[in-house]
Order: sequence, then structure tokens, then C-alpha cells
Amino acid sequence: MNRTDVLIIGGGLMGCATALHLALRGASVRVLEKDYVGRHASGVNAGGVRTLGRALPELPLSVAAKREWLNLPELVGDDGGFRPVGQIRIAETDAEMERLRTRSRAVDALGLGYREQILQREDLYQQLPALAPHCVGGLWVPDDGYALPYRTTAAFRRQAEASGAIFQEGCKAELPRWAGTRWMVRAGASTYHAATLVNCAGAWAGRLASVLGDPTPLRPDGSMLMITARMERFVGPVVGAAGRSLSFKQFENGTVLIGGGHRAPVDLDTNHTGIALDGLAKAARTACTLFPIMRGAQAVRCWSGIEGFLPDGLPVIGPSRAAPALLHAFGFSAHGFQLAPIVGRLLAELIGDGASSMPLNAFAVDRFQEAGSS
Repeated sequence: MNRTDVLIIGGGLMGCATALHLALRGASVRVLEKDYVGRHASGVNAGGVRTLGRALPELPLSVAAKREWLNLPELVGDDGGFRPVGQIRIAETDAEMERLRTRSRAVDALGLGYREQILQREDLYQQLPALAPHCVGGLWVPDDGYALPYRTTAAFRRQAEASGAIFQEGCKAELPRWAGTRWMVRAGASTYHAATLVNCAGAWAGRLASVLGDPTPLRPDGSMLMITARMERFVGPVVGAAGRSLSFKQFENGTVLIGGGHRAPVDLDTNHTGIALDGLAKAARTACTLFPIMRGAQAVRCWSGIEGFLPDGLPVIGPSRAAPALLHAFGFSAHGFQLAPIVGRLLAELIGDGASSMPLNAFAVDRFQEAGSS
């Protein structure tokens, strides 16, 4: 009863997506989650579904993930609240605009069949009429958008369970042990066995990777967000900025979400994350500067979700270099939500086929060790 083909530690969206794709391939899968599914970053992030502005090594994954998002109801029976309203990165100066042009050319040169389109000033204000008048242009992806994090994570979990995966919540895993032909993991009063172990433990994944022989400089941090009371509709696309930290969107019910890179301290041992009021104040000032209508907005709630960050901003995805039959997927640095559908598929390919259909070399777990020794 306690044996499965694959054991996944971590019930966030990465763990749920991996469990689903493995179950669809006929593998037996168990997910161990120390709290409850979607408890941390996967359930409380900004919900960005964006290809715009991705680091170039990550962009092929993001483009592939976009196709998954556009067909999400076929995969999980729910669209996750995905709304492809478009996303714009605005430039406030000529120098910022030139950086956006350089970015657009670099994306075109990759040959992915994907473009980040330059918006001249007139086109920018057609898309964002409420924008402050000093902006000079922008970069635009029309089918980017947002989704609802907890709803999406729950949909992947439900479909994975319907396909045979087992989820156990409130089940904190102790140190896994390789027993020659299988992994053994003690959790609660039981010991679980599996041929393959997958580390999807989010901000806690660095600890697990380290004790299993794959040390990484993963840093836990809290990503802060706030939301306003309902307002009259004034913005459609998701908005970011070339020269500021900003993630800004208005939902269908009129509420406005403000985030974008403002962090708060966390404690992994207690699951506690605080709120840094100076960071929230800076986010509010940015929103008011770019959208003067926000000066009359009322913030009604703020929160922070625990996430793991790596120095280069890229995740770890792929096999362990130190332990057999061990794979990692962590360190998504506050932009993993959009990637989860394709990451889960690629991990299932690695486990089932021994290779993935997309290259993952840029996300190797030992890349930091190589950099340190060079």
C-alpha cells in the first residue's frame, strides 16, 4: 500500500502538475505535502501567466507553457481563471524604450515563432488610456494574461487524483534514504517507498537538495502583494514597467492587484512570513505615479507568500548529479506559476522516457558549483 512508482515531495503547482502528467502516463504517484496543497507560493502568488520579459534561457519553456495554458480546460477540466488579456511593459524614458527595442530584437533572433511587439506612444495609450502622460512606449504580448493561483493548483490536484495520483496533506517528509533499488521516506507513522523521488518542495527544496548531495544557494523570501476595493474598470492588460518593480492588474470584479518584487522576511521552520510596510508603500507609490486614478484607491488586504530564489533567477529543473532516481524542480524565483504545466510534463518525460523533449541544461542543479570552481 505504501509503494508507488514515484514519490513527490511538495504539493504546490509543480508537484501537482508533475503528478498529473505521470498519472496520465500510467505511473503510480504519491504526493507528500507538509501543510496543504497550494499553502505557500502556488496558492498566493500574483497569478501572472506571462512570456513577456522572461530570461532568454527560460523563454522556450515559457512559450511551450503558453500553449498548455491556452488548452488548460482540455488538460484539467478548468481554465484556472486564465484570462489572456495581454501584458505590457511600459517605458518611461527614451533609454528604457531603447532597452525594450533591444529585447524585442533579441527575442526575434531566437526563432521561436514568438514576438514581443514594440508599442509606440500612441499605441501604448490606446491600450492604457489611464496611464500617466509621461510614458514613451512599451513592449506588448497580446495573449499573456493572468489566472487564479489557488483555483489552478486545485484543478491540477483534482485531475491528478482522478487519474490515480494519491495526495497526503499534513504529512511532513523526513530525510529520504536510498535503499539500493528504491527511495524510502518516513512521514508521520508510515514509511513510503518509490523507485523515483521528485523534489518539488518550493522554498524548502534547497534543504532537501543539499542533504541529498546537490547543494544550491537557494534563498527563501516572501513576495508581497496587496489588493484594493473594487474600482470602475480602467485597465485591461497586465502591466509591468521597464524601470520599476511592478506587477499591476485589474480583475473582472474591479479589484486591483499590486505587486512586483517587494520582499518580506520569512521563517521556514515556522511557516511565518511578515509584511514589510516600506515595500508595500513603495509599490503603492509606483502604482499612483503610473496610474493617477489609483490615488483614490483603498487597499483592503495584503499578504506574502514563501518562495525560493536563486542568484541567477533561473530555476533548477532536472536530475540530481549526486543521487540516483532523484529529480528536482525548485527555485522559480517568483515566476514559476506560468511554467508549471510544461515543467510537470518534462519531468514526467524524464522519468518515463529517460529524456525530455526540451533541453534543460540551463537549469542544471550543479551549475552553481561549476561557477564557483571556475
